[in-house]
Amino acid sequence: MSAPEPSPIHLAPAHQNHKLYRQELHRGVGSFASFAAGFSFVSILTTVFQLFGLGFGIGGAAFFWTWPLVFAGQLLVALNFAQLAARWPIAGSIFQWASRLAGTTFGWFTGWVMIVAQTLTVAVAAIAVQAVLPAIWDGFQIVGGPTADPTLTSPTGAQNAVLLGVILLVITTVVNILSVRIMALATSVGVMIEIVGVAVLVTALLLLPARSPSVVFTTEGTAPSDSPYIWAFLASSLMAAYVLVGFDSAGELSEETHAPRKTIPKTIIRAVVVSGLGGALLIIAALVAAPSLTDGSLAGGGIAYVVTERLGPVFGRLLLVAVAVAVFACTLAVQTSGSRMMFSMARERALPFWRTLAKVSPRTGTPIATSIVIGVGAALALAVNFGQAAIFTALSSLCIAMLYLAYLGVTVPLLVRRLKAPDQGFPPGVDETGKPLFSLGRWGLPVNIIAVAYQIGMVINLVWPRAEIYDLTGETWWLQWSALLFIGATLVVGFFVHRHARTRHGAISLGHLPASARPSGTHAEAGAVATIA
Repeated sequence: MSAPEPSPIHLAPAHQNHKLYRQELHRGVGSFASFAAGFSFVSILTTVFQLFGLGFGIGGAAFFWTWPLVFAGQLLVALNFAQLAARWPIAGSIFQWASRLAGTTFGWFTGWVMIVAQTLTVAVAAIAVQAVLPAIWDGFQIVGGPTADPTLTSPTGAQNAVLLGVILLVITTVVNILSVRIMALATSVGVMIEIVGVAVLVTALLLLPARSPSVVFTTEGTAPSDSPYIWAFLASSLMAAYVLVGFDSAGELSEETHAPRKTIPKTIIRAVVVSGLGGALLIIAALVAAPSLTDGSLAGGGIAYVVTERLGPVFGRLLLVAVAVAVFACTLAVQTSGSRMMFSMARERALPFWRTLAKVSPRTGTPIATSIVIGVGAALALAVNFGQAAIFTALSSLCIAMLYLAYLGVTVPLLVRRLKAPDQGFPPGVDETGKPLFSLGRWGLPVNIIAVAYQIGMVINLVWPRAEIYDLTGETWWLQWSALLFIGATLVVGFFVHRHARTRHGAISLGHLPASARPSGTHAEAGAVATIA
């Protein structure tokens, strides 16, 4: 049975905006669950635990300063996203926003890059179980047995990470297809446990100091190098860049969120701010409490090493259980976000097998097929890297670089629109309660400019072919250049997929919007519903 034609509905008061899509996804996401979707994608317990050792090993204690720099840049991006989320609260937000700002061809490629990036991010999030479970119980080190090296950069650790990651993906896929309410409940509970875990962990570590917080002004722990420190500092920023993404996932659940025009802008910004403050405190606490900064244990074992050494085996393991819960919630949130992006594009007949991918189960209110596809894709990304010790660092940097590219697919055309009509501003409107929609006002243009400049710089930094990120062996040229090669291959494959979709189904019309809802003088290909400055 083919997917039903999208028929228009109102997502806000009748006078508010434009007709969008028929309600098929179930609205089971409240304000806290919406915040949880963004916060759990960021998931500072998951991601800081994953990459702390890498960031410290490259940049030493001073790598901490990459955190506030990335936080400031991502907050500017989030402010722009919040303004768009209030106007277009639609699933597949990145694709939908880019399509309405720059036309559906540009939006399609933005969405395509985002789907691939989210699939890889699901894989990387699942790998995080290796940084936690073997530290809780050595029986989780299945490959090589309890005595094997569990670190992610070792052969046994990398292989075990793939195995545990695939098991986790099976669980999150089942939860994702059961019900949006079950998914929201699981994410919310995970976030509450994570927030409590961060607070307890930071407090406990700061009460057991081995040095003062002023250590962040030193490069203690940096590997000896003849190169200027700035290069190590830039490379270590991968940690912060990887952590502070995914806040837009609250927008992916817009069609499942109560009062989305009111709720989504707040939860996007709140997810970034809470994650930024909590992550900064967690990094400082780990540096202050670590038994040693120079014996290699912190770079190899990360925060898990600090927790077990300083808090003892019992209390330390209890806190690591909270981290394991956060890893589950993070993987679930990323997979949910990716499935909604794929669903949104399939609903526009923009992907192969769109009839299947655009189906929403009337019983669960979830797009089951897209949840399965994202889960299987992430598992394959892990499986093909089985035995590759560089899987963790390479996939981490690659998926974040692609997420930044997809974000640029929104902020750049938004900036172009603002530069063309700097005095016009966003169309006025009100949310579900009758209050004015979130707006940056006259600060919109400068915030947008700085956000784009930051994003371009970070993309260059992330795809730079560093051997310590992409090729730990130092002997495989294609691994070292794998980021640029993979992004190029993604765009080439996307070209053929897009051409096939255009040939079979014609231009995307974004929910068959009436001509009156498009800017004057544009073809359906433009796909915009309002003039945005």
